[in-house]
This record gives sequence, C-alpha cells and structure tokens, in this order.
Amino acid sequence: MKFDTPATANPIDRGRVVGIPHDRIDGAAKVTGTAPYAYERHDVAPNAAYGWIVGSAIARGRIKAMDLRDAEAAPGVLGIVTHENAGPLDKGNMNTAHLLGGPQIEHYEQAVALVVADTLENARHAAQLVRIDYTPEKGRFDLVAERDGAVPPQGGFGGPADSRAGDFDAAFAGAAVKIDQSYTTPDHSHAMLEPHATTAAWNGDRLTLWTANQMVAWGVGEMARTLKIPRENVRLVSSYIGGGFGAKLFLRADALLAALGARLVGRPVKVAIARPQIPNNTTHRPATIQRIRIGADSHGVIDAIAHDVLSGDLPGGGAETAAQQTRLLYRGANRLTTHRLATLDLPEGNAMRAPGEAVGLLALEVAMDELAEACGVDPVELRIRNDVQYDPEAGPQRPFSSRKFIECLRQGADRFGWARRNPKPGQVRDGRWLIGMGVASAFRNNLVAKSGARIGIDATGQVVVETDMTDIGTGSYTIIGQTAAEMLGVQLEAVTVRLGDSRFPVSAGSGGQWGANSATAGVYAAAMALRAKLAEKAGFPADQALFEEGLVRFGNQSQPLAALAGSEGLWAEDSMDYGDLDKRYAQATFGAHFCEVGVDIDTAEVRIRRMGGAFAAGRILNPKSARSQVIGAMTMGAGAALMEELSVDNRFGFFVNHDMAEYLVPVHADIPEQDVLFIEELDDKSSPMKAKGVGELGICGAGAAVANAVYNATGIRLRDYPLTLDKLLHAGKGSALA
Repeated sequence: MKFDTPATANPIDRGRVVGIPHDRIDGAAKVTGTAPYAYERHDVAPNAAYGWIVGSAIARGRIKAMDLRDAEAAPGVLGIVTHENAGPLDKGNMNTAHLLGGPQIEHYEQAVALVVADTLENARHAAQLVRIDYTPEKGRFDLVAERDGAVPPQGGFGGPADSRAGDFDAAFAGAAVKIDQSYTTPDHSHAMLEPHATTAAWNGDRLTLWTANQMVAWGVGEMARTLKIPRENVRLVSSYIGGGFGAKLFLRADALLAALGARLVGRPVKVAIARPQIPNNTTHRPATIQRIRIGADSHGVIDAIAHDVLSGDLPGGGAETAAQQTRLLYRGANRLTTHRLATLDLPEGNAMRAPGEAVGLLALEVAMDELAEACGVDPVELRIRNDVQYDPEAGPQRPFSSRKFIECLRQGADRFGWARRNPKPGQVRDGRWLIGMGVASAFRNNLVAKSGARIGIDATGQVVVETDMTDIGTGSYTIIGQTAAEMLGVQLEAVTVRLGDSRFPVSAGSGGQWGANSATAGVYAAAMALRAKLAEKAGFPADQALFEEGLVRFGNQSQPLAALAGSEGLWAEDSMDYGDLDKRYAQATFGAHFCEVGVDIDTAEVRIRRMGGAFAAGRILNPKSARSQVIGAMTMGAGAALMEELSVDNRFGFFVNHDMAEYLVPVHADIPEQDVLFIEELDDKSSPMKAKGVGELGICGAGAAVANAVYNATGIRLRDYPLTLDKLLHAGKGSALA
C-alpha cells in the first residue's frame, strides 16, 4: 500500500481501541521475569559459553604484540578471539570504527579480544591475564583545540550541512535588538538499563543472534557484511530490549564477538558489554559548541536568525546536527545555519534520543529567553509572536501538515500557572530557596519509513501479527495490537503480537521517533489486505464491509471472522510505503515545556519542584504509554540540564566517568512532579494513522526550560551545560545567591 494522498475517514477513526489508554500487553511478562532478553536465552542456548571483552588501553596507535599464554591456560577457558584468528572481516556501513580492533587501534576501549570460557567468572578472570604491548600515537581529543580544522560534514542525517535564506548578515546588522551568544553541551551517554548483549549460535554456516538491537533488518545486513556471509544466512531476534535511546540502532561489538566466539569454540556464546566499558566501547552523543545570533525588532519579532554548530567524531563519522530545529521553528526572512565537524580520536559519536534537536534546543531556547528579556516581552508571548505556519526556509509553498504550536504554549501556560511567574529574576523566595519558572519550546521532525507486517486469524478468532518491529520499552507490542484489533473489530485480548524476528516482514524499526507511526501504518496495510480477503470469502464488498464484535457485516448480513478463517486460518501481508507528502508539507511535532525550580541560597543546589508540558503529535495511539514516553524524555532533558556529562581525559583520550556511579542521571528524588497534556490533533498527511512520533519530543527543550527557570530564580545565566552548583556559585557574585 502506498500513502501518497492525505488520509480520509478510515477504520482507525472509530477510536474503540486506538487512542484509548491501555496497559502494556507485554507488561505481565516483564514484571514476572518471563520476558526473554538477549543475555537470558537459556531456552535456546542452554549450553552457552561466556565471553568477556578485552578493550584497548590506548586511544590511538597499534598493537605491537599480544601474549595470550596465561589467559589460555586459565581455568575454564575455551578460546580467545583476536584480529589474528577472527578471519577476514569487513566493516559495516553504519559503524564508524571497526568493532574488532587490531592491529590498528581507533579509540580507547575498542574491542581487541574476546575471552570465551565455561563461566562468566572464568572468562572475566582470564581476560585480566591478556597482555598487550602497544605503540601509542598522538591523538586529537579536545574539541576546542580542533575547531580550526573542522569542515562541513558530508552527507549523513539531517539534510545539508548549511542552509541559507535571505541576507542574514545585513538583517542582523540592522536589527533593533541583537542576541549573540555561545553555548556548550558535553558528551552524553545513553545509560540505558540493559547493556549491549547477544547470545550467538551457529548451525552449519547459518548464524542466529538473540540480541538487543533496535533495527532488526539493519542488524542482519550489517552482520552479513561484516562477516562476509550471505544475508540469508543470518537470523536476528530482538524480542525484548531493555532500552536503547539510539545506542542499539547499529551492530555493536557484543554481537560480532559473540558470533566469532561461537564459531571458534563450536558452541553458543553469550556476550554482554560490561557497564564500565559501554561509554568508551560503544557510542555517545557528541559534545557541541553552538553560536546563536538573533536579530529582532523592539517587540521581539525575529527578522534574522543564525545557528552555527561545531561537533567532533572519528574519521568518517558524522556531525551532531543541532541546528535542525532552527531551520523550521521560528519566523525570520533572513536565516543561516551551519554545521562543522572536527576530527577527534574519542569513541564514536552517534545518535542518542532526538539527535540534533535535543542539544540544539538547549541552546536555541535559552537564546529565545534572552531575547524575550532584552525586548521586555513575556517568553511565552515572544514564541507566539514568532510562530510560522510554513517552512520558513522554503516559504509559504511548503506549509506545515499540522502545527498546533501556539495551542501548546497557551494551554500549557494556563495549566502550569505561568501567569504567577515574576518576570524579574531573583525575587521569589520560599524559605532558603530561590524560586523560578522557565519555559521552552519543543520541536522534533516527524519522520516516516516504509514498514511491513503479516497478520492472520485462526478458526478460534485469534488474531496474530508478525513484524520485525522492536519494542525498546516504548510500548510497540501494545499499539500494534491495538491497531490490529481496531482494524478487524476484535478485542485487544484476541490479538497476539510477535515482534523482533528477522523472519518476519521488515518494519521501520525503533528510532528517530518514526517507529510507532510507521509500524502501525504497516499493520494497517496488512490488515486492509486481510479485510479484503475476509470480505471476499463472505461475499461482501470490501470497501463497504464493517468489521466489529468479531464479525464482518454488510447491510443486515454478518459472518463470524473465525468461521471465515476456517481450519487453516487466513493470512495477509503488506507494507506501507510513502510518496512525497513529506516533501510537499513540512511535518513536525511541537510542544511547550514548563519548569519550576528552587535554588538553595547558600549551596546553589538546584531542585526541580515541578515540570509540565503540552504536546501536539497527531493522534495519540495509546495515551498511557505515550505519557510514559514523554515523562521519561523530560527526565532525560532534566539530566542534560543539571548533571549529565561524560568527562574527557584530554591526555589519554577516554571518558573518565564511565560507570553509573560517576555518570550521573536523574533519580526519583530529582523529579517530584510531571504533568503532560496532549493537544487534540490529527495529521492526515503523516500516515493513515493520522499520528506522529512522540518518543523523542519530550526531551526536546526540556533542559532549556530548566535552565531558564534557574535564571528566573537567581538572575544567573549559564550557557555551559550541565548547570552544576559550582558554576552557579562561581557566577553568583552580584546575584541573588551573593
């Protein structure tokens, strides 16, 4: 099925199952410990051996020699994989560095060996006995030091490196009010609950991977390419994934080394990347240096806006596209955005929840707060004045498919009690706490991708859906089940959903906020095909048949779906592909974040008192799980504002705080109250579901709302994230903290 014209009335609009809050259909399996995660597949590999990864102790250079004798002689050791015995390997198109290093070393903690043993403890002990002699080389680890050599990135996610409209320089020079500031964000770690993990087994020349991977079809292709084997010889299963946030979009060392280890020792092998290895071995969100210039009239109406972004990555890597939202969010006839990429020898930078916008809005929305203050305009009103109903770079010929941005701002402000905010910083006290409120806009592009599914019904009326779509904790199982139930007119309890197996039809996968909308649209397409088959068997016209209560009806006639399925059942398969609506219409999700903080008058400790947000993201497929997605993302935004930072050792080129003890993330006590409002919206140009993504929107702008609240509380404007108390104390002279 192809979606190339706006959606009209369809079965999803009935809203009997879709759009209603539902508990997760996989929830019971998760809370009872029966949901099989990648490292726990004892059912399929009861005799699995254990692998432990040895990571490089240098960031750049070569392996001079490896002494494996003590490790090989250690108790329980079955074999050791290195570059010398791994066989010929390629590199996946989506990996910047090789997953198995040697002799060349590309970054610190790059996997250089896998020790396989009969127990985890024996593998870990033997890994400590591996002796490696290196020839280190000088590395590039400091983004500031490498900025002069930065270049425009080639290709990659987010469109062209630069964009221009009008004459920014002239318009900015003549503006009545100017903002020109720089902002920095540090490297971030995904810090998901489940580590990267894989159980691998060979059957002859065929490989099966039970792994944690967000994109099943991508993983199959990348593994086949890396091992130089036919794609059809690889099966990948990711039934349950304990969080990813982009870290598991691509093949990682656990999967490759588990496969190599299993091939070496002739039995299944399971590998998990140890938590202290993850930040340096896998990927992270790169640090940025951002300069924002805004020129406006005295009323705050923007005429000129520019956003310049610098980030770094390994050779061949990509940029953090932090100016994406600036191309589309606010009005202004004269515009400029640039991205520059420096070469660094730090571990690979890559996608993390809302790549681009998450850190871009940390800068842009603080700049907008500064503009509001410079113009004497309320920050909510300033954003309303600068709303635009079309792509401001392309012009009115490319309108937004839907844009309820102003509704988010107004309804969110009313719900939060924004009118009680004192616009003068440092004026509100509650005992020893300085109190402030902040606001920031939320924006995330709406992306869609081709997605397929297979759906069947048996003689008992039970419906089964199969697709390689993954559930990374987002609720995919449930919304896919809801879609099938709505389309076929059955109860949700009558639907069984099977996900994450490469034997199933290829889906959009989980990433980029495209998963829910795209995957359910694929189920919609398959269900339409099954409806046609059922209607044909009943002798009813498919376009007039009504599916409800387990029956197909036409006029005063009806037949049970179970009877039509027959003893052999009935199946259909289809996919949803897309035309050019996303080119004819700008498509995005919008929101408004609000935050109230308290700042201790003596210690400068920042405490979030409450957070709120209003969001417009098309049809909300399951308000219960969607709310969970948004408050989780808001929590990550709060972490980015106040505490999250991978600290770089510029001497040796690695992230020092590479565990959960030292890489700080918010805990329950940090987030006391969160309120979420979904604005009613249907986007008929997005998909037949009339939905959009929501999983990443909540992080976009959340941290800036915290930062703006801190300023309102203290009068201290920090532009270097995270906003830690030492920075507040250092900058506090002359402020309410003094």
